[in-house]
Amino acid sequence: MKHRYTEDEIIANVFAPIAGQGALGLKDDAALLPPSSDELVATTDAIIAGVHFFADDAPALVAKKALRVNLSDLAAKGAEPLGFLLTLALPADWTNEWLTAFAAGLAEDIRAFGAPLLGGDTASTPGPLTISVAALGKTPPGRFVARSGARAGDGIYVSGTIGDAALGLAVRRDPRLAKRLSPPSRDYLLDRYLLPRPRLALIGALRAHASAAMDISDGLAGDLAKLVKASKVGAVVELPRVPLSPAAREAIGFDAGLYDVALTGGDDYEILCCAPASAAGALEAAARAIGTPFERIGEIVEEEGAPDFLDAKKNKKLFNKLSYSHF
Repeated sequence: MKHRYTEDEIIANVFAPIAGQGALGLKDDAALLPPSSDELVATTDAIIAGVHFFADDAPALVAKKALRVNLSDLAAKGAEPLGFLLTLALPADWTNEWLTAFAAGLAEDIRAFGAPLLGGDTASTPGPLTISVAALGKTPPGRFVARSGARAGDGIYVSGTIGDAALGLAVRRDPRLAKRLSPPSRDYLLDRYLLPRPRLALIGALRAHASAAMDISDGLAGDLAKLVKASKVGAVVELPRVPLSPAAREAIGFDAGLYDVALTGGDDYEILCCAPASAAGALEAAARAIGTPFERIGEIVEEEGAPDFLDAKKNKKLFNKLSYSHF
């Protein structure tokens, strides 16, 4: 029988080589971070085989998704990454080769995003593979961008395009849809499902100009509802202004029901933010300067309540559900 790493060997052979300086070589029970005058921001998300990714997905891509969904949360708060803690609950069929490929993907993103591995834990589980990341970031005092700061008259903005990842999941689940799509559109949607794009380049602009922000993880409609509830306001969204990729439009052209999936399905990991009219020009200019797609899709209103979504004829659109829910 081929030897599998012990827990000590996993730490020494797989993760210690990619750990950051504060991790102390993963030879202690905790990491040591240098003192700082910045405020500390912490976030955590777990991804689970069969829920957030497919069990046969490439381990390097699974590793990247696990890290990137957390970096997306930091970006939405205006926080620069300091590092992360990783917890792996491995099922019975794990292999050394899987772990090595997982760590290689993680190492690529550690270099790309400047977010070092600081420590973590490994465990066995009778259930599916579960990966939990706790990410740490920093922001100057008073520059944390909460979801509770939106005010009447603020513009509502989103980065990137909406719905690609949810439609990528639909493509994975529906072979008929996969066959109907052009290969470039199919590949684009699949890639967007597997690899979120954390908008770290927007951190400075959000700190300087946004009144409220969050990342879109559970669907635009539902996440905007969370933001306005936290801010005790309402919102009006002009649906024709919500940016959709050509690939998403192609998929929706085959099945109109996928439009609702795009707006409520989640896994976008784009930025949803608000900004007062006085800051709108500067915010939009900052996004253009860094080459990040950024669109105004609506406005915050004073009357507290669920957002209104208006179609091209200004009629209200109702969704059967606003967002993805685990429960």
